[in-house]
This record gives sequence, C-alpha cells and structure tokens, in this order.
Amino acid sequence: MRYDVIIIGAGPAGLTAAIYAARSGMHTLVMEKSVIGGKITLTEEVENYPGFEEGIGGFDLTEKMQKQAIRFGTEFLTKEVTEIGLEGGCKIIGTHDANYRAKSIIFCAGAYPRRLNVPGEEKLTGRGVSYCATCDGALYKGKTVAVIGGGDSAIEEAMFLSRFADKVYIIHRRDTLRAQYIIQQRAFKNPKLEFVWDSVPQEIKGENKVEGIEIYNRKTDKINLLHVDGVFIYVGMLPNTGLLESKVELDSAGFIITDEYMQTNIPGVFAAGDIRSKILRQVITAAADGAIAAWSSEKWVTEHEDEFGAEI
Repeated sequence: MRYDVIIIGAGPAGLTAAIYAARSGMHTLVMEKSVIGGKITLTEEVENYPGFEEGIGGFDLTEKMQKQAIRFGTEFLTKEVTEIGLEGGCKIIGTHDANYRAKSIIFCAGAYPRRLNVPGEEKLTGRGVSYCATCDGALYKGKTVAVIGGGDSAIEEAMFLSRFADKVYIIHRRDTLRAQYIIQQRAFKNPKLEFVWDSVPQEIKGENKVEGIEIYNRKTDKINLLHVDGVFIYVGMLPNTGLLESKVELDSAGFIITDEYMQTNIPGVFAAGDIRSKILRQVITAAADGAIAAWSSEKWVTEHEDEFGAEI
C-alpha cells in the first residue's frame, strides 16, 4: 500500500499519467470510484483524437489506454477516496476500509457538467444529448440542434455548431444573454442562430435518440415542442474538488490552479485534466496534462528521495 505515485481518477488524464509514470519505473496506483475512462466513455464516437482517422468510441479509446498502462505495470483499484492527507512528505489517501501512502499524488478526478435534471436528459446522454460541441458538433452536419444557456460557453459553442448544423436554437431562461458583448454581437449576426427567450427545458424527447425538446416560456406560460436532432447543454461545469477545499489552491470556480508543470501549491501534489483551471477541456489536452504531470512527479520524487526515509 506504498507507492511512488497515486493517481486519483482514471479518465484520459489519469490513464496517460499512469502510462508515463509506470513506464518511467515508478510504482504507480490509479484509484477510480466508478468507470475506467471517465465521462468520455459516454461519447459514442471521438472524431478529433489524432491517429484514428475514422474515429473511435470513447470506451474503446480509454480501454486501449488502460491496457497500455497495465502493460507498463500500473495497478488499478476501484475505490472511492474519502479522505486526503497532504501534510508532510508522505501523502495519505483514505478509503472506507484502508489507507494508501504515496510520495506524490496526481489529481485527475475531472469535472462534470451541471445537469438540467429534466426527463430524457440522462437516458439520451451520448445519443443526442451532449455537453461538448467541440467533441460532437461535426456529427450534426445538415441537422437542427438546440443549445441551452446564455453565457460565453453556450454562445461560443452555438456559433461553432453553426458550422455544421443548418439551424441552431439558443434557449435561454432570460430575455438577455450573459455572454460578453462582443460575443453577443457576433451571435446576433449569425443567420443560423435563432434565440428562444424566457424559456426553460421541460423534457428532452426521444426513444433511442433525441427527437425534440419541450420548452416552457416563463412569460407566456406556454409549452412548445422544438424538433431537434441534438441538445447541447451549457449551464456550468462543476469540478470534483470537494475533498480538496482548503487543501490546495483553487480558482473562483473551484478548479485546481497549477503551473506549467502541473504542480499545485503543495510540493509533490500535481493535477491534470478537466479538474485543472484551463481554457480547453478535450481528451487530447487531458492526455497532455497527464503526461506532463507524470514527468513532473517522477522528477520531483527522484529529487526528494532522501527526504522520505522510513516514512514511506
């Protein structure tokens, strides 16, 4: 139960970190509370990851990553982390029934989109309901989609979607956008965008794929059905940093602040992937973060080896 590095989270960032750490000779453990691969496993087809010209399923991609990590000696453990001790040289990771010790830690627990919590959303996630236009936008060429939200991300992603879709509805609960003025002006000039004001989603319709979205107008008190092929939801992201509050430095939205080496404000503690404060959250950027974090972790452990002594 003693490791050179413990990686918390087995999404693309954690799996890549494991590949690099284990390959460098570090005794490596990856801890994941649920599904190996993280939320990318819900994506039916990843079209923009280099090397797969015809695309690859999210589950298939991360399965390959895990097998590669295992080949280099990575250990995997399906357990939920309930406690974290970062004081001193040795870091302690607690679960419901055991403690694990490591010289370094890489947090890769990711972030998750804020949900609408309306009927149909969960059932149709990955089958027309998406939280990433960059990931899935190209699948909607010539189709009609709806974007939920009125902030910068919602409007920017709606404009991105307009490169592929014939029509993009922007559904916003207010009669004005929250996005920056310059972004709004660009959106208002886009002929493919249609704004649906003062409205909130009631239900996402469809059996095996999205067929429409039912919306409620807060001013007219009427319910309408929009026929769409996809629904993109942008009502905020929530990082999985609950156990880290007051332990590592976070930004105003709760994401971990790191330097270019993925180092947090605590020596020997690194972060990678969507849990970081960063501008782009994609599989490829998560993998890049993981590689850098593992490299930095190995260098840090090597440089401080004499300080651990019998503690580890």
